Amino acid sequence: MISKFSVLYVGQIELDNVGRDGTPADERRYPNERLVEAFQTAKEIAQLMDELGYYCLWTAEHHFQREGYEVFPNLILLGTWLATQTKRLKFGCAFNILPMWHPLRLAEDYAVADILTGGRIIFGVGRGYHTREVETFGAPMLDNKANQELFEEQMEVLRKAFNEESFSHHGKHYRIPPPVDYRGQILSDITLVPRPIHRPVEIWQPIASGKTLPYIAQRGIKGMVTMNGEKIFDQVARAYQAEAARAGRQLKLGEDLCWGVGLYLADTVEEAVRRVEPYHDERYKWFAPFGFVRYADAEGRPWGTPGAPARVPTIEAGVAQKAWLCGPSSHVIEVIREFEAGYPGLDQMMLHWAEGMPPKEWKEQLGWFARDVMPAFRGRR
Repeated sequence: MISKFSVLYVGQIELDNVGRDGTPADERRYPNERLVEAFQTAKEIAQLMDELGYYCLWTAEHHFQREGYEVFPNLILLGTWLATQTKRLKFGCAFNILPMWHPLRLAEDYAVADILTGGRIIFGVGRGYHTREVETFGAPMLDNKANQELFEEQMEVLRKAFNEESFSHHGKHYRIPPPVDYRGQILSDITLVPRPIHRPVEIWQPIASGKTLPYIAQRGIKGMVTMNGEKIFDQVARAYQAEAARAGRQLKLGEDLCWGVGLYLADTVEEAVRRVEPYHDERYKWFAPFGFVRYADAEGRPWGTPGAPARVPTIEAGVAQKAWLCGPSSHVIEVIREFEAGYPGLDQMMLHWAEGMPPKEWKEQLGWFARDVMPAFRGRR
């Protein structure tokens, strides 16, 4: 049963002139004074969510985004600060882009955050998708195979660092420790100091394609499935369950997954669609060129594959695909209950803050959802 309600805030500032016919995404430029506004916004959203009983605020790591869509470069640092401004809310890393980190530095930073916040930071990793970011940091992005190879070796180092009292690693990209003299002895192993105190570390990773599924499901990594049409979500959920079973992990359908959707509450579906449309369109002006349109046609073929649509989505398509929940509270509750019935292991739901929506309006939506929707899923057994 769904009992944990979270929010994804990728770090956009309050954008001007939004919508399909608004300022083209690549023409946006904001000065530092505007870009830093997102940190105060994150604080205000976190405090509101804490008061309203939400589970987790997820944020996204990105770099160099003068366009203003995603401006948080360090999620662990941000989450640790936000934990000092709140009481119970957790803070999720969606995601630390591992190829841009040294895995030991990331492991140390997370361990410190885990200790300082009492376990309120949720660890997440991704491979990245912005060439401007990943390649600038000296890691491969254009070479997908090299990116995957680096990422998987980094994950091996992370797991050893988190879970073993002392360890060594000898791979293509890392030799840990190097065979150097230290106080009269040649190093043969090291210890991560400190290690997280909440172990095993809960790790999340985005599921953007079927290629990711075997790797994460077989290793006990939890999967975030966001803004997908219902057919795509169903394919992912069933494949994740099957791949987990191959590794001896018997899961209920939907278990260890988080279902992410767009949201807009209004008195009618039509009003909600009209109000959210410019925000929806602003999102896809930025994200569609990266391939983030995860809808399927009637035969279950993902958009962009032969025979299926290859267009930028409309909000009407998003609502029809149930990637966006728009309308009165009663309708949203009904759709959530449908997903609960279809995926008995699913316990987490995440609301995506559409990138063009002003903070004031999103706060109103969060309050409305907490007041009228969340109580329908609380206090059940």
